Amino acid sequence: MESIPGMTNVDRYRHMWELILNQYTRFNTSVDQATWDDAEKKWKVDVQVSNGKDSEYASAYTISCDHLLSAVGQLNVPQYPAIAGLDSFTGKKMHSARWDWSYDLKDKRVALIGNGATAAQIAPEIAKVAKSLTIFQRTPNWIIPRLDAPISDFRRALYRYVPPIRHRYRAGMMDYRETFYAGVADPNSDFEKLLESMSQDMMKQQLKDKPELWPKLTPNYPTGCKRVIISDDFYPIFNLPNVTLSTTPITSITPTGIQTADESHDVDLIILATGFRTVEFMYPIRIFGQNGQSIEEIWKGGAKAFYGVTVPGLPNFGMLYGPNTNLGHNSIILMIEAQSRYLNQLIRVVLDARKRGQSLSLTPKPARVDAYNAELQSVLRTSTFAHPNCQSWYKTAEGLVTNNWSGTVVAYQNLLSRIDWTDYDVDGSGSGLVSAKPPTNIGRVVEEGQTSLVSLLLQSTAVVGAVAAALLWRNQAVVARLMGRGRA
Repeated sequence: MESIPGMTNVDRYRHMWELILNQYTRFNTSVDQATWDDAEKKWKVDVQVSNGKDSEYASAYTISCDHLLSAVGQLNVPQYPAIAGLDSFTGKKMHSARWDWSYDLKDKRVALIGNGATAAQIAPEIAKVAKSLTIFQRTPNWIIPRLDAPISDFRRALYRYVPPIRHRYRAGMMDYRETFYAGVADPNSDFEKLLESMSQDMMKQQLKDKPELWPKLTPNYPTGCKRVIISDDFYPIFNLPNVTLSTTPITSITPTGIQTADESHDVDLIILATGFRTVEFMYPIRIFGQNGQSIEEIWKGGAKAFYGVTVPGLPNFGMLYGPNTNLGHNSIILMIEAQSRYLNQLIRVVLDARKRGQSLSLTPKPARVDAYNAELQSVLRTSTFAHPNCQSWYKTAEGLVTNNWSGTVVAYQNLLSRIDWTDYDVDGSGSGLVSAKPPTNIGRVVEEGQTSLVSLLLQSTAVVGAVAAALLWRNQAVVARLMGRGRA
């Protein structure tokens, strides 16, 4: 077992998810449109059934609900590059997020467009089997060591039988990741310079015989402007005889391959590792809120939400991993857990009204949303995310950062640990349930370290002593015999 889980470990969690949540999930079903009914104070959600067997009963239907929650996230709809002739290629073409597992890469001439996080994960594996691999790079990325290593049986035993050590290790991981915030958000921080140094040192060590590649693989922007890539095996592939880096701009796709400004590349397969349509969030689902206003109208000029979870003009609507909740330094799961706790409180009061035979809608006040986002953007404008030297999926073409959070995970969790009901416009016959309601303290799950190393050692000693005492107690007869032999 390694500290960073592989696909096998992830599949185990997925299997558990299927066992628990299958009964609540409708598969082979896509949402086309959701419309808020002002009179009924309900959402009408239009869905399409894609599977042939499932669609025999009905190929489309509408669901009515009191509260609508989006969990589509930011990274779900592939972004296809606007390259002339893309559809003219007669070989095999696929986006990395729509992988064709039936296609055999063995001995194929492969072109990989893009060199971000996805490319760094798949390129080393492709290079092992492909006849040739050409990576087409628009801009280089900062890559830092992964530092993955097997977890020994001794360490696993410690984590299992001495819980304080496991808890402190988990908290230490949280503390370590939170320190990354300065490195990816502040272009002038010492930690940012440290990350740059780590990347440069690893690149020059792993490509010591390829100094001509060093300038091509070195970004001209601070770490954090684009996603920092964590990999130990991306740079080494450029030492292989079948791998080539192309940094000349692509001018077109031809029927046989890729044409750059100075060369033609005939290939069998083009892989588009070109990311996702991130700044559109709900695309391609059509959303219509109060008075029939579309989400495109609400988000004209850039997506925004209150705490990243509720949207003005969309009553009883919530988002997980919505606008300005992405991270460049820690786990998104920590953000989503805080969002879930917050949204559950909103959903609970709406359902409580329904149980009483009443209607209730909650919509964030536009003035409150504007004030929150103005403060958010004032921080983001000076961060590395907004740096002019790179165009990332964190921001719109105009440079507005719509995807990333402006602080640490702990700061965000604290923000969502309390609901001030005056932040919301309340409507419906059940308004009285909220109008005089005091703020609700939700609290948060404390992930960061709360125990010093000295306290940890004392706790661990106490645990080991307790375990030893318990074993002695359970085996008093054995101990007595041993002691008797010693006296004899």
